[in-house]
Amino acid sequence: MQYSEIMIRYGELSTKGKNKRTFISRLVKNVSHALHDYPEVKIYGERDRMYLLLNGADSRVVKDRLQPIFGIQTYSPVVKVERDIEALKAAAIEMIRNVYQEGQTFKITTRRADHKFELDTNDINQLLGGEVLRNIEGIKVQVKKPDIELRVEVRLEGLFLSCETIIGAGGLPVGSGGRGMLMLSGGIDSPVAGYLAMKRGVEIEAVHFHSPPYTSPRALQKAKDLTAKLTAYVGSIQFIEVPFTEIQEEIKRVVPEGYLMTVTRRMMMRLTDQIRAQQKGLAIINGESLGQVASQTLQSMVAINEVTNTPIIRPVVSMDKNEIIEIAQKIDTFDLSIQPFEDCCTIFAPPAPKTKPKLDKAQGFEARLDVEGLIERAMAGLVISEIKIGDNLEKMQEDEFSDFL
Repeated sequence: MQYSEIMIRYGELSTKGKNKRTFISRLVKNVSHALHDYPEVKIYGERDRMYLLLNGADSRVVKDRLQPIFGIQTYSPVVKVERDIEALKAAAIEMIRNVYQEGQTFKITTRRADHKFELDTNDINQLLGGEVLRNIEGIKVQVKKPDIELRVEVRLEGLFLSCETIIGAGGLPVGSGGRGMLMLSGGIDSPVAGYLAMKRGVEIEAVHFHSPPYTSPRALQKAKDLTAKLTAYVGSIQFIEVPFTEIQEEIKRVVPEGYLMTVTRRMMMRLTDQIRAQQKGLAIINGESLGQVASQTLQSMVAINEVTNTPIIRPVVSMDKNEIIEIAQKIDTFDLSIQPFEDCCTIFAPPAPKTKPKLDKAQGFEARLDVEGLIERAMAGLVISEIKIGDNLEKMQEDEFSDFL
């Protein structure tokens, strides 16, 4: 069946009062980004519903793109027919016949935006119900909890029918809650943290620390691939690559082994905070889970967080590893995350890092570094790119390589 549009129903947005229009505008923007390669699709965000006019676009692809977008409660593919009773009856029978399985029940639900239409809601319900019963053998009417609910909307521009309700991602539109910098390591936890922050409306930019030659180009590509997975929820994400080699070499040279991790994380936090200010963000997001590793004890958090007053959001802080893995598998980042490419958090890792570092000691060891100079040079070397949904990163990588030939 050829669908003409997709109707979207809002989730929590229905409770947002005077700010509802702002949330809807953000959702329209996110849907537009997710469908950036389908310019023929026209999006109309109204107070109660959003409508996507397909104009010939493949409804199956559009449905798949909508599935992960936060702020959508449910959505339905819709068929439009002219304001003609016979066309309405034919479309209703075809639509139910396409989904009907033996023994199922149905009901008709009509909504009229145009109250001047020749039939009222009860008339339409009875008319179409009788037609379906006469033309589809074995089907029965069930008013409460039917297997199939055919929805009919009467509008000035036509009659619109749908009988499939797809559950959306819920949550709030990404960006409606401000912007945060996601410290994306390449492990299991940080992509999950980014996903959960986006679900509550936070727009993320991925900050990845890269230390060649200690970390490989493939490790960098892995981080970009993980970011690409997260674009499904918003359409596009800024990826910020931070050169970190000089800083890690200096820390390795002057800081005692037990405090390597603490001082390294303090420098990462400083840089992320400067990037946040540059990118006009409001918070830092990371994948820390309390007690999971040495840098994630309360004592370590105190020693590391001291370098910033910016709010730090830790969406997975109280989760067990198995709970985090379950979400990683759901959002399809787990298999990428476990690829064995070392990142900045694992190189130079001491065999026995301090799990209860002292703040004054961390500050003393850090004083041996040219902190301002190291930060300034790293900020000067930032590489910022945009990763969009549908981007073929492998092809992009090949194109970049071909530039050197």
